[in-house]
Amino acid sequence: MAEPVLYRKRLIPDECVLLKDDTILYHDEDIIVTKWCALHPKHDLDHGYSCYFLKKGYKVSKFQYRDDSLIYWYCDIIDYEYNDKENIYIFRDLLADVIVYPDGFVKVVDLDEFKKSLEENLLTVPDVIKALTSLDSLLTTIYDGKFDVLKAEIEKRIDK
Repeated sequence: MAEPVLYRKRLIPDECVLLKDDTILYHDEDIIVTKWCALHPKHDLDHGYSCYFLKKGYKVSKFQYRDDSLIYWYCDIIDYEYNDKENIYIFRDLLADVIVYPDGFVKVVDLDEFKKSLEENLLTVPDVIKALTSLDSLLTTIYDGKFDVLKAEIEKRIDK
């Protein structure tokens, strides 16, 4: 199977970015695992890994400092379009996100952007239903103590 081309589409701000520097470590019909450097490096965030759970509607990312230590796990609620003729995925950020800190603390973030997208008609009712369904599924997985299963899809593919 040829390596797909990945794009990230954001609603706020409105942009679609080719993830040209992401390295695909693994992909099949259920997941895509990538290694990446921050598009806009910050004093703390330098690089990381992501796993797109295609059928679940979320992406789990391991955010790391320059020294490879863990900042936190960042989970985006997403959907995607796939163009099989060109082998292109366009992942759309549905705005609600979840952060899982190293100590296990869980924080849901960016609901202000989710609200703004509704007010500005950037999301449809089916989009909102999909986002809330995926968010609920992710939070249930975390609260049921099964987040390690999601993290493992990345961890087993990292060169150690």
